[in-house]
Amino acid sequence: MSDIKMGNAPAGVEGSGFFATTLDQVIGLARSHSLWPLPFATSCCGIEFMATMGAHYDFSRFGSERPSFSPRQADLLMVMGTIAKKMAPVLKQVYTQMAEPRWVIAVGACASSGGIFDTYSVLQGIDEIIPVDVYVPGCPPRPEGIIDGFNKIQELVKNESSRRRNSPEYKQLLESYGIQ
Repeated sequence: MSDIKMGNAPAGVEGSGFFATTLDQVIGLARSHSLWPLPFATSCCGIEFMATMGAHYDFSRFGSERPSFSPRQADLLMVMGTIAKKMAPVLKQVYTQMAEPRWVIAVGACASSGGIFDTYSVLQGIDEIIPVDVYVPGCPPRPEGIIDGFNKIQELVKNESSRRRNSPEYKQLLESYGIQ
């Protein structure tokens, strides 16, 4: 598959007055530059995300102009910070309320692996309750790291087949998390 950059057309057939490509590539390009993130911030990683949204880093230049605080209007869940086991059902409910297709970024050490909190009350990574697409390392990660993780999600979205979400493998993945 060709490397699609912002502003460049996907690979296709060109002629006098026409351009043809696959529907998957067009949908992928459109989706990747119109993601609506839902920030689920519980601690210091949320502060770094706020810096990322500010004028200096300008997260909106990547096509995520509108952070959504309603799961029904978001397609990218950004989990930032420590998730206590009491908070796990809430996070899972937020994930299941999001419409398909949906993607997840685990931002920081706490969301990825529990961080320094190796205790009975802290979830040791959100991948215990929901599937994660991209992990952003750091404690807390710098805004550049969050932007890099977002760019990786954009690449995943661009190249994802529109049929992947209906595949038996994807349905089996969701069933392994108890999600239907």
